Amino acid sequence: MIPALAILLSFQLVGEVVARGLGLPLPGPVIGLLALVVSCSLRPPLAERLRPVVQGLLGNLSLFFVPAGVGVIAHVGEFRSDGLAIAIALTVSTALAIGVGAIVFRLVARGGDE
Repeated sequence: MIPALAILLSFQLVGEVVARGLGLPLPGPVIGLLALVVSCSLRPPLAERLRPVVQGLLGNLSLFFVPAGVGVIAHVGEFRSDGLAIAIALTVSTALAIGVGAIVFRLVARGGDE
């Protein structure tokens, strides 16, 4: 378990170093995740080695929302004053994300048939 966690954190660290070193607008963990996906695609044994730890993390994913909940409670005043703007922004961005995801899925699914 510890080696698998070390691998995951290493990819995150590499992504962070690349993002900061090259001044990229992407967050380091996103770059690290992309590198991890590519690595697991090229080396399936790596994916199998990480699978139990990743499934454990995903099984407890709700724990990662606790800090966000604490942040919401800590900034409840801002939500009172800007709540409508926040609700509109969340609704529009969620709808856009779902729409773009659907479009990309259709393009990718169509590309596989050719």
